[in-house]
Amino acid sequence: MITFIEEFGLVWGGFLATLSLTAVSGAIALVWGTVLAAFRVSPIGPLRTFGALYVEIVRNTPLTLMFFFWVFVAPSVGFVFPDLGFWPAVVSLSLYTSSFVCEALRSGVNSVGIGQAEASRSVGMTFSQTLMRVVLPQAWRSAIPPLISVLIALTKNTSVAAGFAFTELVAVSQRLANRYPGDVIEVIVGIGLMYLLITIPLGLLASQVEKRVAFAR
Repeated sequence: MITFIEEFGLVWGGFLATLSLTAVSGAIALVWGTVLAAFRVSPIGPLRTFGALYVEIVRNTPLTLMFFFWVFVAPSVGFVFPDLGFWPAVVSLSLYTSSFVCEALRSGVNSVGIGQAEASRSVGMTFSQTLMRVVLPQAWRSAIPPLISVLIALTKNTSVAAGFAFTELVAVSQRLANRYPGDVIEVIVGIGLMYLLITIPLGLLASQVEKRVAFAR
């Protein structure tokens, strides 16, 4: 592990880049995915249609193709990002991940008893009030374990950014492998351990939350 230790400054920089990309993209995806989930269960037809089309199209589009669009196509039509590495990656990952967030939340919404929504409406609450005050809070509690799995997948998906001018952990591993061809296995193992520093705590958090949710039920 001598090479890994000697180049730890570079590796740490890649780790922080991966962590920041995961955090920012994850936060945006959670917000947009919640909006999409509300669209999908809305009584307004056009909103339901938009939500369904968005999820089906984005979820079935390769993530690499989405990166290609925001890195190369969008700037050619005048949509220029301030940082050509970080922000295109954030947009690509956020839009892609939000479709999975939406479906996880929608499953949580479906797990809420219909009687609670009917009771809310019987006391005069509108659909929006019922959704925000009664349904979504319970849906979030049920959906937290699968949402954490989505965030773990997001962490691994950040590796795609290595092919589009953003220096995260995979890009660092490629650089070190080219610089030290005799230590490729050492580099790959070290980079893999850095990913585990993000994904293992998320997995443990998912297990704890799942136990709490099961106990609450």
